[in-house]
Amino acid sequence: MNVADLGEFPLIERLRQIIGVNCPDLIVGIGDDAAVLADGPDTYLLATVDSHIENIHFLPFLTTPRQLGRRALVVNVSDIAAMGGQPQFALVSLALPAYTQVTWIEEFYKGMRGAADQAGVVVIGGNVTRSLGGINIDITLLGRVPHEHLLLRSGARPGDKLLVTDRVGDAFSGLQLVFNPRLAVDPIVRETLITRYLEPEVRLREASMIARSGLATAMIDVSDGLSSDIGHICQQSGVGVRIWADHLPISPSARQVADAMQTPALRLALDGGDDYGLCFTVRPESVAQLQNAIEQETGKTVTVIGEILPIEQGNWLVLSSNQEIPLESTGWQHFQSTNGQSPRDGKQRV
Repeated sequence: MNVADLGEFPLIERLRQIIGVNCPDLIVGIGDDAAVLADGPDTYLLATVDSHIENIHFLPFLTTPRQLGRRALVVNVSDIAAMGGQPQFALVSLALPAYTQVTWIEEFYKGMRGAADQAGVVVIGGNVTRSLGGINIDITLLGRVPHEHLLLRSGARPGDKLLVTDRVGDAFSGLQLVFNPRLAVDPIVRETLITRYLEPEVRLREASMIARSGLATAMIDVSDGLSSDIGHICQQSGVGVRIWADHLPISPSARQVADAMQTPALRLALDGGDDYGLCFTVRPESVAQLQNAIEQETGKTVTVIGEILPIEQGNWLVLSSNQEIPLESTGWQHFQSTNGQSPRDGKQRV
C-alpha cells in the first residue's frame, strides 16, 4: 500500500501512533492547527510548520518571489491566529536549485519580512541547502497565547452556532481562473480573485478579538476547504453539524466564476481552500455580541452559517430547496486531491 492508497489523514494517524507522546510539557500534540506546549505560569507556547513546494504549493509562472515570501509566512501566522495566539519567532529552511538567482532569494525575503513586520514576527534563523528538484520552503513559527485565550478544534458543543469571517471561495475561484483562463468573467473580477489567492490576508486582529472575548468554543482557519475544516472541528469535538447553503458568504465575484464554470457557487465555497479566514463556534446567546464587536473594531463581517449537532445526528448541508443532504469533506487532501486546488498542508501536525 502506498500513501495515495492510504490517504493523508489516515497516514497522520498512523504516524501519531508510532510517535506516541509521554511528555508532561506537551498540552496538545497532533490534531490541531499548532502544537501547544507548557511555557510560563500564564502562557502556552505554540509551534507550527508549513511547506511550500514548487509546482505543488505555488506556481512559479504565477507567483512573484515577493508574493511567495509573504504567503509562506502568512499561512503559518494563520495557524497561530486560529489558536488565539500571537506569533513571535520564525525559522526558515530553504532548499534551492543551484541556478536560483540571488535576486529571487532577496525578493522572497523582502516579502517575508513585510509579512513578518505586519504580524509582529522576528525571523531568527533557519537553514539553506541545495535542491535537485525545485524550490522547497519550510517555515516553523513559534508563538504564545495566554492560558485563558487558547482555542482548540475540540471545544464545540451541540447548540453552538458556526460562524466564518469574511467571504469563502474567493481564493479557490481565483485559482480556477488561473487553470481555466478562457472562463468569461470581468477582467477586474479576474485580477481581484487571483490576487486573493496569491496574497491571503492576516486575520490576527479578528482572531485576537475572538480569543479575548471568551465567547468562542472552538476555532480553525479555512485553509483546506470549508467542508474539510468544519469536518476537523466535528471530529475533534465529537459533534455533528448542519450547514445552511444560503447562509454561506459567497462574493458576487465568486458567483460570477461559478456561473462561468456552470457549477453551483456553494461548491467553490465548500471545496476550495486558501482563504485563510476563521471558522469558529459560539454559544447562541453570544453570537450577536461577538459579531458586532468584531465588525465595529475591524470592519470585517462575520456570518452564521450553521449549527452544531449531537454527533449521532450527523453532518448535513441544507440546500436552498430546504432539502438536507450529507455534508461531505470535499476540500484538499494530499496524495488524493486532483481537483485543481492548490495543495495545502492538512493542519494535523506530525
